[in-house]
Amino acid sequence: MSALSRQRGLSRSTEDYLKTIYELETRDGAAQTSAIADALAVAPPSVSGMVKRLSDSGLLAHVPYRGVQLTQVGRRTAMRVLRRHRILEKYLTAKLGYDWDSVHEEAERLEHAVSDELIERMAMALGNPEFDPHGAPIPTKDGTVAVPEVTSLSEVPVGETAELRLVSDKDSELLRYLRSLGLRLGVVFEVVSRQPFRGPITIRFAAPPQDEEVVGYELAQSLGCVIRGDEVG
Repeated sequence: MSALSRQRGLSRSTEDYLKTIYELETRDGAAQTSAIADALAVAPPSVSGMVKRLSDSGLLAHVPYRGVQLTQVGRRTAMRVLRRHRILEKYLTAKLGYDWDSVHEEAERLEHAVSDELIERMAMALGNPEFDPHGAPIPTKDGTVAVPEVTSLSEVPVGETAELRLVSDKDSELLRYLRSLGLRLGVVFEVVSRQPFRGPITIRFAAPPQDEEVVGYELAQSLGCVIRGDEVG
């Protein structure tokens, strides 16, 4: 079976697995069965069965003692699904007024149903955006993706000024909480203080009235920032 044929008619479950494995591989270098099971909320034996089928289909390759990685064909398919998802998120927020905390689940449902032609029309209507509403890079049509160079808020030194560039789209409650703090993409702030032993971090926003907020360490770890070097106030 040709690579192109393998990419056609894939089930929703298969597409979800490939997308999840790509995300885990990007983070950890390879995807382990337990991590896949946690990410997809399925039982490990089910993951093992699907991984075997995807491996037999040439979409995955085993990495000794580490898990699995996408093959070239598997990666190309995962990029296609990710492109659909992230363009859908961008279109729903930019054109239909969805909030960033509600758009992920809607895009999850739509990404398996829309045609590639519709996705490309949406991309053109948006001006071919490079990032989704949460700062994640949108893969190009040829399957390439630029991994953003960001520093987690937990690693930004005290006294430095940073701009929020990347958040996860997986937890809608977390996104609502970030919005309540005034943390949105593009917001600029200074790290005022950091408590020891993985304690909370205090930031001060650049825009008036320059309010301060306290961000927990674990949350700060999940927020991707670019250090700007200028001063607040």
